[in-house]
Amino acid sequence: MSSIDERPDFSTIADLFLLHGSMQSPAFLDGRLCASLALHELSASGWLEEACLGLGVEQPRDRDSAEALLNWRRLTLEMLADSSLNYEPLLPDELYSLAERAQGLREWTLGFLEVIEDAGAESREGWSAPLREAVDDLAALAAMETDIDDSSENENDLFALTEHARMAAMLLYTEQRPGQPQVEAGEPTQH
Repeated sequence: MSSIDERPDFSTIADLFLLHGSMQSPAFLDGRLCASLALHELSASGWLEEACLGLGVEQPRDRDSAEALLNWRRLTLEMLADSSLNYEPLLPDELYSLAERAQGLREWTLGFLEVIEDAGAESREGWSAPLREAVDDLAALAAMETDIDDSSENENDLFALTEHARMAAMLLYTEQRPGQPQVEAGEPTQH
């Protein structure tokens, strides 16, 4: 089973947040997690601390909650590092309205950009032009209108925006971690 199949979904993490008395969207924290893993190699203990801060608690409620938070980090890192480039932001799925899904993408983007902003301008100096452009585009995405009607056109637009955010995340990770994932490595030559 691949990491994407094992990764908890948005509703599961939202339920975990509710257990901790938090109404915050998991999407925001997932955006922070993704950018932090790319920029800082966020440790497991660092992630628990950040997650608890985001939840407004001193520590996870119980051992299962701590394990769920750590599993979320581990699987996110595996997806970012995987050569199949299958990372997916943790966002509301099709069970949610299009407006809720757009709000989730906006919140993910805000979390992602917050970490990049906290890292400072000097960390961006060595970035490629495509990465700088993708991150600049995310700033516009963070300001998007989320009160949208359910329509196939809006759904297609939201899919494209989500894909843009996903690719920006993968680009950040691959530029900050040369050789991870090894997407250029082909199949070994057999003689």
